[in-house]
Amino acid sequence: MAATTTAAVSWQPQEAGFKEICGLLEQQISPSSDKSQIWQQLQHYSQFPDFNNYLAFILARAQGKPVEVRQAAGLLLKNNLRTAFKSMPLTNQEYIKAELLPCLGSTDRQIRSTSGTIISVVVQIGGVLGWPELLHTLVKCLDSNDMIHMEGAMDALSKICEDIPQVLDAESPGSSERPIDTFLPRLLQLFQSPNATLRKLALGSVNQYIMLMPPVLYMSMDTYLQGLFVLANDQSSEVRKLVCSAFVQLIEVRPSFLEPHLHNVIEYMLQVNKDPDDEVSLEACEFWSAYCEAPLPPENLRAFLPRLIPVLLSNMAYADDDESLLDAEEDGSLPDRDQDLKPRFHSSRFHGSDDAEDDDDDIVNIWNLRKCSAAALDIISNVFGDEILPTLMPFVQSKLSLLDDASWKEREAAVLALGAIAEGCINGLYPHLSEIVVFLIPLLDDKFPLIRSISCWTLSRFSKFIVQGAGQREGHEQFEKVLTGLLRRILDDNKRVQEAACSAFATLEEEAADLLAPRLEIILQHLMCAFGKYQRRNLRIVYDAIGTLADAVGDELNQPKYLEILMPPLIAKWQQLSNSDKDLFPLLECFTSIAQALGSGFSQFSQPVFQRCLDIIQAQQLAKVNPASAGVQFDKEFVVCSLDLLSGLTEGLGSGVESLVSQSNLRDLLLQCCLDDSADIRQSAFALLGDLARVCPAHLRPRLPEFLDVAAKQLNTPKLKETISVANNACWAIGELAIKVNQEVSPVVMTVISCLVPILQHAEGLNKSLIENSAITLGRLASVCPELVSPHMEHFMQSWCIALAMIRDDIEKEDAFRGLCAMVKANPSGALSSLVFLCRAIASWHEIRSDDLHNEVSQVLLGYKQMLKNGAWEQCISALEPPVQERLSKYKV
Repeated sequence: MAATTTAAVSWQPQEAGFKEICGLLEQQISPSSDKSQIWQQLQHYSQFPDFNNYLAFILARAQGKPVEVRQAAGLLLKNNLRTAFKSMPLTNQEYIKAELLPCLGSTDRQIRSTSGTIISVVVQIGGVLGWPELLHTLVKCLDSNDMIHMEGAMDALSKICEDIPQVLDAESPGSSERPIDTFLPRLLQLFQSPNATLRKLALGSVNQYIMLMPPVLYMSMDTYLQGLFVLANDQSSEVRKLVCSAFVQLIEVRPSFLEPHLHNVIEYMLQVNKDPDDEVSLEACEFWSAYCEAPLPPENLRAFLPRLIPVLLSNMAYADDDESLLDAEEDGSLPDRDQDLKPRFHSSRFHGSDDAEDDDDDIVNIWNLRKCSAAALDIISNVFGDEILPTLMPFVQSKLSLLDDASWKEREAAVLALGAIAEGCINGLYPHLSEIVVFLIPLLDDKFPLIRSISCWTLSRFSKFIVQGAGQREGHEQFEKVLTGLLRRILDDNKRVQEAACSAFATLEEEAADLLAPRLEIILQHLMCAFGKYQRRNLRIVYDAIGTLADAVGDELNQPKYLEILMPPLIAKWQQLSNSDKDLFPLLECFTSIAQALGSGFSQFSQPVFQRCLDIIQAQQLAKVNPASAGVQFDKEFVVCSLDLLSGLTEGLGSGVESLVSQSNLRDLLLQCCLDDSADIRQSAFALLGDLARVCPAHLRPRLPEFLDVAAKQLNTPKLKETISVANNACWAIGELAIKVNQEVSPVVMTVISCLVPILQHAEGLNKSLIENSAITLGRLASVCPELVSPHMEHFMQSWCIALAMIRDDIEKEDAFRGLCAMVKANPSGALSSLVFLCRAIASWHEIRSDDLHNEVSQVLLGYKQMLKNGAWEQCISALEPPVQERLSKYKV
């Protein structure tokens, strides 16, 4: 198949090869062909070094062939180039590039479009600097006034701008020119083109540079904004959508540019928020949330609220073609299909004060105008608070009073609106809360399933306040009604209502905590009834509700009458699922919460659960190396969930876990997990290592040096910020090990200290938990090896004391201060230059519960008072803030 290639003669295809490949491509696009056989034959051809030249030739020059065959050649070429372009002989690269450029002027739009896509891929791989002919051709086509050439060039250019905009914003070697300097004026000019496709592609391309903001766009901002105002009422809805997108991005990235025009922009956005094209109105609706989050004065928006709020409310009603309307009709007894199951993500175990917030998301998953409008109302209510109520509430009340069947969507939108403002307007709503709840409870039994489901969600948004009121008699009755109403809906026959009710109930559980204890029996009966009734997708939410209940009521759950209701169905499900079934994940998570809640009460169930976790981890470690012999595909989630359940068991059973650990190979499996290349697996592995160190350190001893070594390595990595949660858990685990094995940590002490000190010294930008754990672990190491650590203390004393002062009073803080006292005893002069910081750290205690630690701290302060003569001690104390001086007075210094 090799064709003749010499320096003088350009590459030419051979007739036989050309015919064979065209034949294969024709078969490939025929619906009745055997795809796998053709794929194998094409793979065979791709071994030939000039196979991609043939594909380029067919795309560009096979005029006699159907356009579908030429397009198939182009798409195959695009996929091949992604992997093969860089290793291809230079002559072949040049040939393919040269064939692509004339295709931009092809009379067939599909050929132009396919070529544009391939050009973008080539630019992604090799940049534009090595292909000056491309830039030259694009400019020539754009300037040609020939619509076909202009569209072809614009198609390619827009794909480059969308996929790799930074390529055109890079300076050429030896020049300050950037390709975008050449293209931007031409793109802005095309805003005025009579051709809608060119207007759309040009505007979309410029929008890609708002984030990057190259100097040429910065300088042309007035022209760009004028262009946007001209296009604002374009006939093409795609152009109007891009205008909205530009304003949204500008308000997010460079709000100062829009400030002089804000009145006009807001007026325009309000108008297009009612655009007949839903995609345009959705893009416009994004503006309100973006505006509220931008550093702009709310005043500019305030005057528009009486007109904006009704628009948002009317857009919150379900559209007739909303797919949720179809879903809502689905019977709860129909099994779920695999495609109904959303991917789920388990978040690995984390030790410390977590900075993450739960996303309180609406109960539907597709982003649309309804959801966007509700999100905008939520944010507006948080910015403007109760002042929106006089505008909003008359609309809500009038929609809620429409009781005929035809108006159910209006009623539903009004309930959604109440939920959306539940947080931002709570002060204004609070006096009327009992009326709102009284109104919502009957809606839980409405004939329309989507009204039942939204009423669950809206009640959950008020759950914090419903629980707060449960102390008074009237509030208590209300809490009971909400609780029983949601339990009733959990057993609804409609899947959407089941999902909403279960999620709402989990939210109520978190708030209500021990208020649930007297009602545990009825709650468990309802949840386990749902457990028997639900299909796969909603089962996950029942697991979540059971786990949240266990977290909320703790050891109240540890009573035979409750365990008889709860455990048999869960164990039956546990036995029914195989070790490679992903439905096991939520069950593992659920068991983790139950094990922690029951404590030693879980021991009757613990042996099979413990063993199965080990079996799953072992099977997955084998699958990673050899899927065929393991019989399963590797999936790290199985390992992470199993490690976290083992942590929950260890936390729940305490030293009772020792009998299980001692008869297992957990130690070796755990070390393997600590060495895994997946950060999520390492994160959970170090959490378990720390939990085991607390209750059965003896079983870790045989491999202690290896555990300490791999944990220390997590702190000493250039990518610390990317794996900060792993570092956090490893750091905590080292500290837990140190106080159990004492001097045995000495070989790694200095390695670990040398990693902890930079973390404390460069605390900004790192999360609070890692700083706290680093400070505690440093103290724990100092308390067991003061003679090793104290000679170096002056290097880190100041930043360490700053971190210690931020930690709340608890047992871990006590350990850290024992280390501090031991170091000062060993090397008193090491803290002299940081004495003010040391005093502030000591003053951060509200109360030291341990008498002996209190005495040690007093001794430290007294020692410095005696050491510092001639008024130096008084000078040090006078440099402290009055509240700090006051707190130190209890140490009698």
